Amino acid sequence: MKKLWGGRFREKTDRLVEEFTASLPFDRRLYRYDIEGSMAHCRMLRKQGYLSTREEKRILSALAGIRRRIESGKFAFGPEDEDIHMAVEKALIRKAGPAGEKIHTGRSRNDQVALDMRLYLRDEAGEVLGLIGKLQSAILRKAKAEIDTIMPGYTHLQRAQPVLLSHYLLAYREMFDRDAARLKECLVRINVMPLGSAALAGAGLPLDRRYVARLLGFPRLSENSMDAVSDRDFVAEFIFGAGLVMMHTSRLCEDLVLWSSGEFGFVEISDAFTTGSSIMPQKKNPDVAELIRGKTGRVYGNLVSLLTVLKGLPMTYNRDLQEDKEPLFDTVDTVKASLSILTAMIGHLSFRRARMKEAAADGFSTATDIADYLVRKGVPFRRAHAVTGKIVADCLKKGRRFSDLSLAEFSKYHPRFGKDIFRAITVENSVSARQGPGGTSKKEVVKRIREIEAEKKK
Repeated sequence: MKKLWGGRFREKTDRLVEEFTASLPFDRRLYRYDIEGSMAHCRMLRKQGYLSTREEKRILSALAGIRRRIESGKFAFGPEDEDIHMAVEKALIRKAGPAGEKIHTGRSRNDQVALDMRLYLRDEAGEVLGLIGKLQSAILRKAKAEIDTIMPGYTHLQRAQPVLLSHYLLAYREMFDRDAARLKECLVRINVMPLGSAALAGAGLPLDRRYVARLLGFPRLSENSMDAVSDRDFVAEFIFGAGLVMMHTSRLCEDLVLWSSGEFGFVEISDAFTTGSSIMPQKKNPDVAELIRGKTGRVYGNLVSLLTVLKGLPMTYNRDLQEDKEPLFDTVDTVKASLSILTAMIGHLSFRRARMKEAAADGFSTATDIADYLVRKGVPFRRAHAVTGKIVADCLKKGRRFSDLSLAEFSKYHPRFGKDIFRAITVENSVSARQGPGGTSKKEVVKRIREIEAEKKK
């Protein structure tokens, strides 16, 4: 079949070239946005006098029919179709006749694909934001349910200080808050209308770009036609934002993988979100959490892939930019699937509260509280730190815990110790003592939960 752009060519395109350059196998998912953009362009062409009202109706009707056929699976994509733009335009010309041949007036595939990508990503970024919100809600529900659960906090993967499990969970909610803020900022830069930039220099006909922008819901027009057709910053920015989302999900999943092991025993992941072993009957594997962790590297790879495509491109449009779609589409699919399944899995976690509290009390996790106790008694912190370190060293040597010591033994280390030291070194007191803004005390955690719920109601 003759190419729509084939007027100056005398030889038929080699089949190998058609196969190598084709993007239709993956960019066909843009069909809805390609048709939506063409409909807006059609209305503008009629407004500007390039189409009659009859031609406009014929084109709009034909485009609507093509969309229905694609959605129903009845549309026949041909092997000679290069991309979704050519496939739709060929079908339009077959259906609408000479009127359909006018649809590309003042338009290039360069600004057409830029428009499709922005329309697509505007919708998908909105969906990702919605999924982040659902994940945050699941985290918040679990935090409220575990408001009295004490666990060991870690640094360097070593037990450090007791914290509330709710405080830990809300830490991830804060991470996803930042992710949402980044994607909202990215949406501002996505939501720019490039159509009318044509190939690179702008349209040579008097088009009404602002009218098209209003039809498509764009608040802004691109300001430079050369930048508009070659810009993929918004794609890279989205993938970067998605990469941070995945990094945060990966960190959470890493903890769940560790915590579900026999060595930790902090959490039970529902059977519905685990798998078994093909040879070891006793195994219950946290495969969902592991796969999310693994897929994070895939999204990182997509970002590096796109940045590598972009790094050496001369102005303006180059066919290399066809390689932007697969990394983007894969990122969208991966982050949406990961957020959806993680949200569901969190709702089916059962925490072993007694085990977590026991671990929180082990490993001298209230040592800082002993130092703080001495500080409140007027001892300089560095001296208090050294005294506490000596107590820890002696306990390790003798196989004892803080709770095994008598007041007389505490007093040998420093005369400022009193009977109230035994209350200070409980995990409950350690947690409740952290009452500063952002601390792990129940008072502060409940306060933060109420703030979040109030923000959600606005």
